[in-house]
Amino acid sequence: MFVTLITQAIRFGVVFLYGSTGETIVEKSGHLNLGIPGIMCMGAIGGCMGANIATKAGSGAFGVILATIFFAMLMAGMMGAVYGFFTITLRCNQNVTGLIITTFGAGTLGFWGSMMGREGTTFFESSKVFTAPMFGEVGSDWFSTIFLSHGVLVYVGIVIAIIVAIVLKHTRTGLSLTAVGENPGAADAAGIKVIKYKYTACILGAAISGIGGAFYLLDCTRGSLEYVIEAMGWLAVALVIFSLWRPNIGILGSFIFGLLYILPNYVEGVGFAEKEILKIVPYAVTALVLIVISFFNKKETQPPAGLGVNYFREER
Repeated sequence: MFVTLITQAIRFGVVFLYGSTGETIVEKSGHLNLGIPGIMCMGAIGGCMGANIATKAGSGAFGVILATIFFAMLMAGMMGAVYGFFTITLRCNQNVTGLIITTFGAGTLGFWGSMMGREGTTFFESSKVFTAPMFGEVGSDWFSTIFLSHGVLVYVGIVIAIIVAIVLKHTRTGLSLTAVGENPGAADAAGIKVIKYKYTACILGAAISGIGGAFYLLDCTRGSLEYVIEAMGWLAVALVIFSLWRPNIGILGSFIFGLLYILPNYVEGVGFAEKEILKIVPYAVTALVLIVISFFNKKETQPPAGLGVNYFREER
């Protein structure tokens, strides 16, 4: 049971990892996108559509995976562009815009899922590509089961998080993006194209988050449309704070969140109410992290200084 618990914790944690990695990119540009839950819903729709199209076209496993990632990123990236247009160009309130996108995405997924269910459409066949172990048949020992028995998108999510962490900390592009999030006026005066960086971050961050929605439906739920995704999106946003805006720490944090998320299913001898209480533990842990870092006035533990504040170039 312990090996199964850890294996499933990694699997579900990657859903949070995709969402938090994408949201970290967005927040580094100074934008708080509370639309991540809805964006993950749209990514789930796009991913399922891509997988279904590629499967019916007779594409191999590699083609199905590519089509899934492409359509998931396309649908989610479009929502990121919408968010960017409202908050960057029109300078609308970021919180309100994000909540609208979450409501729209969740509603669209619910409607689309009901239509697919009415037509008897499932994505179980397509999901076999994603649930199959990336490294083929593995041994039954604990190491192989925990680390080598996952589908390809688990490892893709970890690789993306590592790449984003390196880019943000060790490249000129990442440092410029950080500057935009900290003080867009100063970054603009230094010759950095603030609007370009903000739009790129909003679209790319949303696109990466969208893969998480597709992964949840096609891997964790084996193509079933009966599960809710937006709750996973809120935990992904919380994970950004928990990991202190560092995607590399987010890898470990995603495992912890995944463990806490599925733990109630493995606890025996407790009632329904107690299990529901256990589900709020990740949020409580995030709140605790916020309290702890507030006592340490260190720059590396604080959010971007310009987070949530719209940039008016005329006031520079």
